[in-house]
Amino acid sequence: MRVTPRGGRDEVVGVGVDGELLVKVRVAPADGAANAAVLRTIAAAADVAPSRLTLVRGARSRTKVVSIDGVAEWELRARWPGLLTGPA
Repeated sequence: MRVTPRGGRDEVVGVGVDGELLVKVRVAPADGAANAAVLRTIAAAADVAPSRLTLVRGARSRTKVVSIDGVAEWELRARWPGLLTGPA
């Protein structure tokens, strides 16, 4: 996924041309606040508990990999057509 910190509001914008989920969060990338906001935003958009999400890679990058426990790939692709999923 591709994250835009200080993006105005917390939202999943959609899927980019490269198949990455595009996410905006209000907070600045300081002390992990943006990462926590990203996980909360994705959890809300996917209708799952935030505790089911794990930041796999990209804690200090705008490009991140997140794992969602208990959600099938087809469910994510149905919610966000064009999303590329797979192993981290």
